[in-house]
Amino acid sequence: MLALSLAALAAVCAAQPGPLVDVLVYRAEGLAVVEGRDLYGFTVTEWDLPATYPPFAALLFVPTALLPLPAVQALFAAGNVLLLALLVHLSLRLAGRRTSPATLIAATAVGLWLEPVFQTMVFGQINLALACLVLWDLGRPDGARGKGLAIGVAAGIKLTPAIFAVHLLLTGRVRAGLTALAGFAGTAALGAAVLPGASVDFWTRRMFETGRVGKAWIVDNQSLQGMAARLLHTPEPGLWWAVPTAVAGLLGLWLARRAHLRGRESWGVLAVAGTAVLVSPISWSHHWVWCVPLLAVLTAAVPPGRRWPPCAAVTVAAAVAVLFTARTHWLVPHSGDLDLHLPWWQQPLASPYPPLALGLMAYAAWRLRREGSRGTGRRPAPPARHADGLLPPPRHEHGGPAGRP
Repeated sequence: MLALSLAALAAVCAAQPGPLVDVLVYRAEGLAVVEGRDLYGFTVTEWDLPATYPPFAALLFVPTALLPLPAVQALFAAGNVLLLALLVHLSLRLAGRRTSPATLIAATAVGLWLEPVFQTMVFGQINLALACLVLWDLGRPDGARGKGLAIGVAAGIKLTPAIFAVHLLLTGRVRAGLTALAGFAGTAALGAAVLPGASVDFWTRRMFETGRVGKAWIVDNQSLQGMAARLLHTPEPGLWWAVPTAVAGLLGLWLARRAHLRGRESWGVLAVAGTAVLVSPISWSHHWVWCVPLLAVLTAAVPPGRRWPPCAAVTVAAAVAVLFTARTHWLVPHSGDLDLHLPWWQQPLASPYPPLALGLMAYAAWRLRREGSRGTGRRPAPPARHADGLLPPPRHEHGGPAGRP
């Protein structure tokens, strides 16, 4: 399965007009550091893609400037396959399942075709590396030395993982949260020491230029802002986006904290991840690689040996897997500005991921409230049964860019 899947992926990548296009941006960032050029003053490829990450990320990309481009692209492709396997392992650990070699290989073979993972592979993106850093760090025991540091480093590469530091603080893991913030500050300080001009430019100007990353209204953007822009047929949804996003952000972090306190650490982590991609002004579809741990947690809720009739957990896990492989947002008209003129019946196809995340988070909130009511004795608890539930039994954890080509 894995050999066939990799061969098919290689054939698809070879047929692309610009395979691993984001690798060209990363390599240009490394070259800018080596040659002392303006880090945020260049664009590459026919799509005029600029650098959008903090200066610390450019320092990490310096080795790509010292190797031939084909070698860099090959390393990115092979590295992302290995990172997907690691993400599968970390996701199963998050879900409370052991990882057998057969499961790891089969899940990696299938996972390559989840749309966010596939797009990460084709573009040569770094989303899998960031997700692995965060999940590995969160999976370490509370109180472990340096817990939170990997989250801080991930935030230093790309800002959005910083929300996990907030989650650590809100759930009472203050030491780990402060370590994450210190790690993030350390990456910024290192970037400032080596690239002072670029650091001033980024932290005072570039990080606020959302349009620099890409057009928020195109179907590639699966954040709440992208969905609102397409629904309202306007490139600037304004308060119609900002207010719901602020509410979703607060509720998402509240849900994550509640899930952690109820012993549902896996759902707390997924709530934070879902919140991050929902509230970010731009969340390209390949940022949703958190579908891998989501599917692992949903699959873990399936009772062993249950085949027919399918229970709710089987149905939901299958539906989510189909949604993340269907690529419906690429099927609607999206050439030029057609993304802004979609009829009402194409809107769900153009924005499949935000409604899914909101729906699953709403279900998790309802389930946690129901379990809380049982725990306080306000309603009689039925016999313990998880065969038809969408959540596995609670367990207390000890460890608890570019624009569209």
